[in-house]
Amino acid sequence: MTEQDWLVYFETISFSVYDWVLIFALLFLALELLNDLVTGRFSGERLLETGSSVLTQIPYYLAEIVIFGGGVYLYFMIYELIPWKIPTNGYTGLLVLLLADLAYYIEHYAVHRIRLFWLAHSVHHSSSMMNTATAFRFSLFDPIPSFLFHLPLVLMGFNPVLVFAAEILVLAYQFWIHNEMIGRLGPLEWFFNTPSHHRVHHGSDPAYIDKNFGGILIIWDRLFGTFQAERQLPTYGLATPMNSKNPIKVQFHEFPKLFRDLGRAQGLGQWLGYLFKPPGWEPKTGADASHRRAKESIQ
Repeated sequence: MTEQDWLVYFETISFSVYDWVLIFALLFLALELLNDLVTGRFSGERLLETGSSVLTQIPYYLAEIVIFGGGVYLYFMIYELIPWKIPTNGYTGLLVLLLADLAYYIEHYAVHRIRLFWLAHSVHHSSSMMNTATAFRFSLFDPIPSFLFHLPLVLMGFNPVLVFAAEILVLAYQFWIHNEMIGRLGPLEWFFNTPSHHRVHHGSDPAYIDKNFGGILIIWDRLFGTFQAERQLPTYGLATPMNSKNPIKVQFHEFPKLFRDLGRAQGLGQWLGYLFKPPGWEPKTGADASHRRAKESIQ
């Protein structure tokens, strides 16, 4: 196969897989709702929560059209400027998929630990339940960090088509891990992200917060110390619950909190801290600073 043949192949495969995953996700969501009826878990609140998650797709896809279109243009512009190019073939296709999964892990960690990015990603974590609809629960700003954190793959010399195809496959994989119906999967749990691992990621329990950031593979979490096995069914949602089912509230519930904090910031350092430190960060008070200096003088 020529390089162009490989590019067409990877592009076709990625979009075909994504389309089939969407069909599977809708069928599995119907099965979950049926299971709720049979087990007596079904309620109007759970149905509204499911609908709220699905409705976030409307602004997300509108934003995706604009940002993805801009991303395609910028990626190819940058790719044409760099003098080095990595050939496209089956081996580099597997390599870029592995690197895209690592890039997703880094991106996912960053959107949890940088408050400016958490504004968007908190939408995905705001649901108090876990079913396949949660996989569709996105902020309209989600495409921005994805564009930023996959840019290094283009700078390395991978063709943007290959990068986008790998990114789509990493995202497509994750639809099936948003559910409670599938239990643990034995030896697969050591290497792959599974529903059990991802339920932990959505937990607001202290032991589960900021754990299991992987996309396809869970090995990144095991390597970098962010892995947590599922010990009990998590309490889903944010540490400070967001109980609204209003899709607009779901999209923007974190913004007023940030604006209030920025408004009370004293100086540029605090202002930047509220933007780029982890969610929940607060500047140290004078008492905290005095205590720290006293402790350092003892040591």
